[in-house]
Amino acid sequence: MARPETVGTLPARELLSAGHLACQGCGAALGMRLVLKALGPRSVAVLPASCWSVINGPMLSSAVGVPLLHAAFEAAAAVASGVRAGLELRGLGDVTVMAWAGDGGTFDIGLQALSGAAERDEDFLYVCYDNEAYMNTGIQRSGATPWGAWTSTTPAPGGNFARKKDIVAILAAHRIPYAATASVAFPADLHAKVRRAAELRGTRFLHLLSPCPPGWRADPDQTVRLARLAVEARVFPLYEVWGGRDYRLTHRPRGVPVAEYLGAQGRFAHLGPNEVARIQAEVDADWQHLLARCGRIPPAPLPRPTPQRGEGPGEGAGPPGRRGHRERGRER
Repeated sequence: MARPETVGTLPARELLSAGHLACQGCGAALGMRLVLKALGPRSVAVLPASCWSVINGPMLSSAVGVPLLHAAFEAAAAVASGVRAGLELRGLGDVTVMAWAGDGGTFDIGLQALSGAAERDEDFLYVCYDNEAYMNTGIQRSGATPWGAWTSTTPAPGGNFARKKDIVAILAAHRIPYAATASVAFPADLHAKVRRAAELRGTRFLHLLSPCPPGWRADPDQTVRLARLAVEARVFPLYEVWGGRDYRLTHRPRGVPVAEYLGAQGRFAHLGPNEVARIQAEVDADWQHLLARCGRIPPAPLPRPTPQRGEGPGEGAGPPGRRGHRERGRER
């Protein structure tokens, strides 16, 4: 009997093999599996230092069914740029280059290389699998760690002291053709976004929430539930940004209380009612700001900054985005 080509709405073909070295319930392993289903075998992966450096397997073996190149922690975007240039010289412009990096290698250590590549509009897909800390090296906080969360470097009762960076807004500010958020709990949404990104030219960015059971202090069988709660509580809404300006929601969340999401994770167990209320207020404000960007409600006027000594007024609109949405197969 022939194997089916699809399972539900997703391709049946597997490009992530069994026997990888991920922890039980690893959201990053599930994320790689789903993204590879969308990209297919005509792909090359660039992997900087991260959990996935271990998950992929020991030297001379690989759990990934496409060519994979290991890179230095800070260099995913730079190496992906070089791989793309090499493929173009060989006449392999139809092969998709994907940089697959964690939040530490994206929000922090690799941000300079990513920003430079985005400014040049290098032709690759960059996927940040975000487990919200440096999980591979001992659960240290990163620029993606939420406010109040326990990590080994921000222990309870204080927790993390800073808010999470808005990495999609940072990349959208580069006016790249496409950026989006995605979740392992919404595979059809993730698949559609990867396919849309693969059909474009230029720098494309995907922010993929990938729960980590050890780092989030949760049971391994709760990974998908936590990823879904993050979306439904509006902590991690699903949307896409075209050309750095056109924001579009791809899922309307139910708006469950943030306390339900936080309460399912041990890393927030030290928070009291006041801290939970603060997080809820910030989530609500961020949601309203996102709706304004999406054009659902009129955006509130921003206060005009007071120029500092030696500065001009700094006002006035900049030039429009310099890039269009170039489809793959067209001349660059």
